[in-house]
Amino acid sequence: MILLSHISARELALKVLRAVEEEGAFANIALNRVLEKYRPGKLDRAFATELAYGTLRNLNTLDWILGHFVKKPLQSQSPVVRNILRLGVYQLLFMERVPPSAACNEGAELAKKYGHPGTVKFVNGVLRSVARRHGEINYPSLSHSPLDHISLRYSHPAWMVERWLAEFSPEETTALCRANNTPAPNTIRTNTLKITRAGLVERLRGEGLSVSETLYAPEGLVIEGFYSLGSLPSFQEGLFQVQDESSMLAGRALMPAPGSFVVDACSAPGGKTTHLAQLMENRGFILGVEIHSHKLSLIRENCRRLGIDIVECREGDARNLPEELNGLADFVLVDAPCSGLGVLRRRPDARWRIKPEDLPAIVKLQAEILEGASRCVRDGGVLVYSTCTLLREENMGQVESFLAGHPEFVPEDLTPFLPGALDQKGTLAEGYLQLYPHRHGMDGFFIARLRKKGLA
Repeated sequence: MILLSHISARELALKVLRAVEEEGAFANIALNRVLEKYRPGKLDRAFATELAYGTLRNLNTLDWILGHFVKKPLQSQSPVVRNILRLGVYQLLFMERVPPSAACNEGAELAKKYGHPGTVKFVNGVLRSVARRHGEINYPSLSHSPLDHISLRYSHPAWMVERWLAEFSPEETTALCRANNTPAPNTIRTNTLKITRAGLVERLRGEGLSVSETLYAPEGLVIEGFYSLGSLPSFQEGLFQVQDESSMLAGRALMPAPGSFVVDACSAPGGKTTHLAQLMENRGFILGVEIHSHKLSLIRENCRRLGIDIVECREGDARNLPEELNGLADFVLVDAPCSGLGVLRRRPDARWRIKPEDLPAIVKLQAEILEGASRCVRDGGVLVYSTCTLLREENMGQVESFLAGHPEFVPEDLTPFLPGALDQKGTLAEGYLQLYPHRHGMDGFFIARLRKKGLA
């Protein structure tokens, strides 16, 4: 029987890749499951995470490279062999600190464990050929074929690259794709109901963490080099919530006053809900609506840990909220389900899951949620619509369509609520902001603030 401690970081990563490909598992869930089962040390944990996520991010580049060194189509190989090869090539091409000999030898060891002598010979031969000759492979030219170049060099589906090339120059599209391939920082939100940001910095440094302040969100902190934030005493005491900086800005765009009645129409897992409660100083009432009943416990647990008692969680469909809510809410947040193209750096497998044919259904759902939730807004009240995507039809296009059918709502200037340094395109005064990973150093995010006409 093999002891759990003898499972290498490379084998842990292989288990994650197989779960994603063979079982359809989400990468973050598969990784957490593997890490919880085998409990590797800190260094192996970090290495396995980098291997698994990096390989998933670069799938089509890795497969394209391998296509130059295998005679039969890669898809004709078994999933385990295919992923052993991908892991090996990822180390050879993207991890300079890994010696080529180690990448090849460890790939052969995995092949020995999961295959037969022929498998070992095949894997070893392919990886050593890649190590010797990958410099001979030329990517398509950016100037002559920007779509193929960017798609292969930076490993994004061609349809995504094509969308962005229609909006940006080839150089900026390259910058966006490069940013998507950069691991996202560990960002947290100070629970200002219990501690100041400065106080939390001191506490976290006392727990051995390297901490710095976010640039724009006044509650935000960036944690360097730590992967198990949930195990920290400061987390368990409710001193912070894990949340990206761009997501924090959505709460600040709404900025509900203490004592207000707020509806959070798509509430789980509760990051924005609890932020709104902080901004309200835990005074007032927030109705957190979530269509998936199993996620309600996540919201409740976050509220309990953070010391928040003004949130009521309710199972419900934001498209069809109870009529008794019509015209009652001072503030409504619609953080709509979306394609998620703004958070590709956090979800390495997401770029391969979403298909262009999925978009019409997503856009339709967003419009229906926006329509349903807007009925809750009182005269003079505020509605914020947000997503974590970059596509116009999910963002400004959605807002424009809503406003065309609802003249009672008007865009409201965001400059009092969000830092002007974010406003690279001068849109805050028009009531919206689009954030990009390559421009702003945070998740791609869209925010629009609308006010319903009437008494403020």
